[in-house]
Amino acid sequence: MAVIGIMSAMHEELAAVLADIQGAQCVSVAGRDFWAGHWHGHAVVAVLSRIGKVAAATTAAILVERFGADVVVFTGVAGGLGEGVQVGDVVVASAFVQHDMDATPLFPRFEVPLYGRSGFAADAQVSAQLAGAAAQVLRDAPTHLGHAAMALLSGRAPRLHRGLVLSGDRFVSTHAQSLALRQALPDAMAVEMEGAAAAQVCWDCQVPFAAVRTVSDRADDQAHTDFNRFIEVVASRYSLAVLSHWLRERPLT
Repeated sequence: MAVIGIMSAMHEELAAVLADIQGAQCVSVAGRDFWAGHWHGHAVVAVLSRIGKVAAATTAAILVERFGADVVVFTGVAGGLGEGVQVGDVVVASAFVQHDMDATPLFPRFEVPLYGRSGFAADAQVSAQLAGAAAQVLRDAPTHLGHAAMALLSGRAPRLHRGLVLSGDRFVSTHAQSLALRQALPDAMAVEMEGAAAAQVCWDCQVPFAAVRTVSDRADDQAHTDFNRFIEVVASRYSLAVLSHWLRERPLT
């Protein structure tokens, strides 16, 4: 049976998922708790990666090498960058770029040295499946989120976006930082701190990787406002609903 690895950076993003996994057994490796069990008939291993690219890369490598993950999915929050990407929307990544990778003049800005590329594509099939699951969840957002979450979104109907996601070891929290990223990488939909690193590890190991992110802020001067409450009330419920729908529809292999 295929093993599906599920990663999140923060406990609040993963808590609802962990509560739904059946027969979860905890194995501690490299200071991380890996929870192995079954979810909708699939073998899954869920883990808190911690924040940042190095932590994400370490976790992804262990998922693949120690736990034999055949697919890895990252779920959690991100800051919105693209036009029309608003708080409460969901972004399914098509590719990942490290926005703080700069080995100039030896290599072009953003290019990962010795790879000949700046971006790492998400797995097309898994991403399409996640996008389909997210679309279904968003069509009935009030049911999945509840009144408190919808109040945080001011009643606005959340939307699904697909596109480039940026990663870097910096919490983007000013208008100037956000603007600079949009000017340098105008196709970017969202920004976070882990996805591109995990994508590179999975690229090296030839393991499909995808990510679904809930937009918690616009990566500007208001990015810190009610961040933890948003994760608990909105993002964690999105993660649970989208991944649950995806696994219910995914064939058992």
